[in-house]
Amino acid sequence: MNTGVSSTEKVAQVILSSELLAHWQGHRALTRKLIEKFPEKDFFEYSIGGMRTFAEMIQELLSIGGPGTKEIVTGVTTVQNEHIAHGNSKQKVLELWDKETKEINENWSKINISRFHEEIKSFGLYEGTVQSAILYFIDNEIHHRGQGYVYLRSLNIEPPMFWDRNTL
Repeated sequence: MNTGVSSTEKVAQVILSSELLAHWQGHRALTRKLIEKFPEKDFFEYSIGGMRTFAEMIQELLSIGGPGTKEIVTGVTTVQNEHIAHGNSKQKVLELWDKETKEINENWSKINISRFHEEIKSFGLYEGTVQSAILYFIDNEIHHRGQGYVYLRSLNIEPPMFWDRNTL
């Protein structure tokens, strides 16, 4: 895949790896706050227009971030599994979210900056670079969080401010 980035540009760095991780973890903190706002029943059952429940969307996110960063570090292809056991407990989902946040941090520290432009095939399916995979993980979370905002507003629940990405 041609990224359109010259070898000279690859040396220059606009954002540090640690800053990108902090940016992502800010998004994860906000998504966690959104999960907390959902009433238990609605988290698992509420949907609009045939969209998935927010719990199902979160399961997708749990199948991407942690496993994806682990795959980047180990080079071992992971099969994406969106069916994560949570026993229809929002508290269990939050525990899984927190566990994955720690796993992302641990794996992140093992990704050498020189690998960000390396070609990979995430989950054995999606070709790109380490950097494009990570940006997809973040973009996908933002996309689904936006759907969660719509759900909360339709339930007459004030969601957290979109800019409130302070970590807990």
